[in-house]
Amino acid sequence: MIKLKPFLNSWRAVLVVTPSVAGCIIIMRVLGLFQMIDWTALDQFFQLRSPEPPDSRIVVVTIDEATIREVGQWPIPDAVLAKMLDKIRQQKPLAIGLDLYRDLPVQPGHEQLIQILKSTPNLIGVKKVVGDGYGPEVNPHPILSERDQIAASDLLLDADGKVRRGLISLETKSGEEVLGLAAKLSLMYLKNKGIDLKEIDAEKRHYQLGKAIFIPFEKNDGGYIRSDDRGYQILLNFRGTQDHFQKYSIMQVVNDDVPANWGRDRIILIGATAESLHDDFFTPYSTSFSAFPERMPGVIIHANLASQILSAALEGRPMMRGSPEAIQWLWIILWSFVGAILGWTLRSKKFIYKNISYRETVLSLIMAASSLILGSYLVFLQGWWIPFVPSLLGLGGSAIAIAIYTTRLERQDRYTLMALFKQQVTSQVADQIWTSRHNLLQKGSVIGREMTASVLFSDLEGFTSIATTMTPTALMSWLNEYMQAMADIVLEYNGMVNKFIGDAVMALFGVPIERTNLVEIAIDAENAVGCALAMADKLRSLNQQWQLSGNPTVAIRIGIATGTVVTGMLGNTHRAEYTALGDTVNVASRLESYDKSLNCGLCRILINEETYQHIKDKFPTKFIGSIRLKGRDELTQIYQVLVS
Repeated sequence: MIKLKPFLNSWRAVLVVTPSVAGCIIIMRVLGLFQMIDWTALDQFFQLRSPEPPDSRIVVVTIDEATIREVGQWPIPDAVLAKMLDKIRQQKPLAIGLDLYRDLPVQPGHEQLIQILKSTPNLIGVKKVVGDGYGPEVNPHPILSERDQIAASDLLLDADGKVRRGLISLETKSGEEVLGLAAKLSLMYLKNKGIDLKEIDAEKRHYQLGKAIFIPFEKNDGGYIRSDDRGYQILLNFRGTQDHFQKYSIMQVVNDDVPANWGRDRIILIGATAESLHDDFFTPYSTSFSAFPERMPGVIIHANLASQILSAALEGRPMMRGSPEAIQWLWIILWSFVGAILGWTLRSKKFIYKNISYRETVLSLIMAASSLILGSYLVFLQGWWIPFVPSLLGLGGSAIAIAIYTTRLERQDRYTLMALFKQQVTSQVADQIWTSRHNLLQKGSVIGREMTASVLFSDLEGFTSIATTMTPTALMSWLNEYMQAMADIVLEYNGMVNKFIGDAVMALFGVPIERTNLVEIAIDAENAVGCALAMADKLRSLNQQWQLSGNPTVAIRIGIATGTVVTGMLGNTHRAEYTALGDTVNVASRLESYDKSLNCGLCRILINEETYQHIKDKFPTKFIGSIRLKGRDELTQIYQVLVS
């Protein structure tokens, strides 16, 4: 079982960063800052999707520029409309949608048009229910209104002027519910196929139509924020541009320049496609990268919605639904968590595997972002719109926050390590310490570790008597000159000057970076003995200088022991130092102070058995004996390193 406290400490950054970043992203989303870019991303998905085959159940009869030129006027006279409608009803279509406002007569031919309207029960006219910036309300033709053959032609425009939603129904100012043109035509078509609308949940307005389940759009679905969700709206799942529908112009129909049975058992929509009439709108297919984005005629938008309803009811083609707000919040939190974990995990791996670079970290984030976008696209293909932009920002934001946090930690760790070691080791060793900081630091402090090292103690002979013969100023100057020289030699041999104790020097070889094999341990022992011999040479030179300047000359005793030590920080919050403890340290100290009568001239170097085994083939030595050192019960085999 994972212990809770260590787990929380180990993952504290992730547990703090994830809710913080996710919370900021969610607030930004609630404020609507991502709405426009979410719409743009949805548009790109529509444009990337593979083209779908044309819907043969729908035919569009167009009023194009050629028709207007041939007729010679606009609006199209009622006589032309009457002749066209007569030709169309001869095809026996299941439903006819006249997406033209015709509440006033346009002579000649008004009486003919009235007769056609009265005798065509499957003809649906339109009215504009809601006045907006594109025009006021427009009444339907009185004849069609009397016969309840009316639908709404209103289209929903988003704040960027694009149509992404379709109206199934909406209410007039008087509270009357009016079906949208595409919905009414589709219901007529499906009723002929034996498919009727069934109520599933009256309160939530959920309906079933064949294989399709209809759930109304809500104001915060998908990338929308506080949108107007009045009426019964759904997200449009476009089949495509006008090339995805069979089209014939009015004049082609009137002149019988169409195939036989071109409209039988189909839905026929009639509407304007001429650019001069400006009955066209921006849609997801209107690319923002073009100076002249393609616009889609309103009649084609109605055809897309009708095709969406028919395909969903008959074939189970996915409807397009926006993810609920709660799902989006969870999605943002999830990907913020992924970004934080990825950043934190890569940081840990970077500590373990030194070859992991920032480039690989960025590559990992790019792969995660690509997975998010690809996953969102695959879900889109199944009829769900889950905006990925906020989640993508959560992913990147969490990774950046973790990077900032870890950089701050590294700065603190570097300060801690350098404060401890900057005057005790060479710059090369300091770099090695920094590289291995993951093994040294925990919660900003050097952790206690057991390792094998070589410990060196040196002490001046007769220092006490010398100190009584010198003034304090001269004594400190003379002693500092000696200490500086000895410390430089320790550093030269890759050792650590651990502490100065009066006139004594304690140096460590093999810390703070743990040695993992005998070869490395042997090198540390060789460095320690080599350092001792170099200290003797340096002292010889110093004595010559001191003799000339009238300062005292001295000899030194050195003890070296190799073995297990415990290293770590020792002290309190106000003052702490890195040091080594254990029997090996005691042995080195006892070797230095052993039998001071054993005088060997300028420098006496005594080592223990473990050190001897590592250096016996490198330096001349002499066995002193098996001695019981002060404070130890067992015997210690002592060797002397001979100084030339």
